Amino acid sequence: MTANIGAPSRLSEARDASPGARFNLSVAHPARVYAYWLGGKDHFPADRKVAEEVIQLRPQVIASARANRAFLARAVRYLAAEAGIRQFLDIGAGLPALINTHEVAQQVAAECKVVYADNDELVLTHARALLPSTTAEGACGYVGADLHEPETIVARAAATLDFTRPVAVLLLAVLHFIADAADPAGIVARLASALAPGSYLVISHLTADFAPHDVTAAIQAYNTQASVPVVARTHSQVTALFGGLRLLAPGVVPVAQ
Repeated sequence: MTANIGAPSRLSEARDASPGARFNLSVAHPARVYAYWLGGKDHFPADRKVAEEVIQLRPQVIASARANRAFLARAVRYLAAEAGIRQFLDIGAGLPALINTHEVAQQVAAECKVVYADNDELVLTHARALLPSTTAEGACGYVGADLHEPETIVARAAATLDFTRPVAVLLLAVLHFIADAADPAGIVARLASALAPGSYLVISHLTADFAPHDVTAAIQAYNTQASVPVVARTHSQVTALFGGLRLLAPGVVPVAQ
């Protein structure tokens, strides 16, 4: 789901970032639940509880999470190797995993610059731990900001990225945390309006189209326990998130395709 608009790394952090509330380990958090499905270690009992309940109701969730991560790698590799993109803004990046945007991009071109944006303090802690890593070429920054405020994300990311030049914005498995009332399509449009011609937008999103009963049950179990509820959207609703941008083939399809 990609649209075109018109090695180790150096990490930097926006010091005025305000990542939000302090840890609440008794409530499941999306980044930690997702880390559990990916086989990571950064989660707590509340996260594991809801993650396992969702697995019971929709066992395919593990394969879907890992397919989404593989899609990230393919999309970033295509954008860096085929489209010549050298700047990436990964919004709702979550916790570090086996496949990370800066690693994929900088394997193609060491000079790639990547900014991760997230509103989870656990993610911020990991970013701080990585700050000493440096090289002379690429850059990898982190900003604490919320997707509901896209202008803030862009403003803080501009400390690392040059928005007068093409940027690839990644919105992978994050827009389903934006309620309809918050106008997710409007948020995407505001992000796109900040991008130079030749930029790209990549989206992946939860849907119940392929298994309505199981996915709906899993969503209900998740939303009763997690700190941020999710919203499944249909093929047409996800397509609408791209607005009038030109879709690249194969268009809006399951991430494995």
